[in-house]
Amino acid sequence: MRRVTNRAVRQRFFPREPRPRGARGQVILGLALGVGSLLSAVGAGASTATVDAAGTFPVSVTAGNGTVRIATRPERIISLSPSATNMLFAIGAGRQVVAVDNDSTYPASAPRTDLSGVTPNLEAIAKYRPDLVVISYNPNGLVADLGRLGIPVLWDDAPTSISGTYGQIEQLGTATGHLQTSERVVTSMRNSIRTLVSSTPRFSPALRYYYELDQDYYSATSSTFIGAVLSEFGLRDIADAAAGASSGYPQLSAEYIVKANPQVVFLADTICCGQSAKTVAARPGWSSISAVRSGAVVTLNDSIASQWGPRIVALFTDVHDALVRLEDKRAA
Repeated sequence: MRRVTNRAVRQRFFPREPRPRGARGQVILGLALGVGSLLSAVGAGASTATVDAAGTFPVSVTAGNGTVRIATRPERIISLSPSATNMLFAIGAGRQVVAVDNDSTYPASAPRTDLSGVTPNLEAIAKYRPDLVVISYNPNGLVADLGRLGIPVLWDDAPTSISGTYGQIEQLGTATGHLQTSERVVTSMRNSIRTLVSSTPRFSPALRYYYELDQDYYSATSSTFIGAVLSEFGLRDIADAAAGASSGYPQLSAEYIVKANPQVVFLADTICCGQSAKTVAARPGWSSISAVRSGAVVTLNDSIASQWGPRIVALFTDVHDALVRLEDKRAA
């Protein structure tokens, strides 16, 4: 297998409507409408931008690169992070964004360019005359290089908790003059996630799961952001006991996974790599895995599962739906 660094894994890997069923279905149907409204707001950020009354400058915010002072309301923002792009449009700062990186595919109205957040070109970035650049990765001292050009940078790496996501959204709200809107987005997310988690069946003992990042069996432990999401549902990560677990993204082996016998398998390599319940079942030895035998192989949208913006509500919805289906099968 090819050798991939932890940072490279994070950079590479990082909604379906629920079907109403009985009383629980009524709760989830109402939640689905709320999720739809939230996601619609994300997509409409460019056309609904407003400045909060509290949006006065200068402001200072704390990011991965320390305290950043922003002298005036930024009007030429560059986002080199798909998650940050999602957040900026969700909080109504879309009109202030002049360019996003080539991996920022959502919302469709975002000004996507050839800029790269993984292998950034300083000259190409500078040509846009940005007054704020948001990144989730700092390759080759990008923060320092932009600083020498007098360009403020917010370095927002992948959080390890849901509260970390909320903090980044409100941080961007402060930095762009949309704090009040960002707080409303966070409140909506909290409410939706709370409803999803509380209406999801709990299993005793806790179900074991395998989370697949790619076909080389890279996974994510419970110490990562995706691990934090799945921990909300009371699930137990088989990657936590693997060699290399301290990195957060260990590479497992087929033998390890089969022996661990996960009761749920989450595939975050469906779009990129064409993986499905059928391809998993066809792997040598995998037909004996509990998740395969019980139909608990869950396909996720790669893009949503690899980001930590407002669309994580859709990820929570997918996990909720999968566990409800599993409970129904066990009860049948």
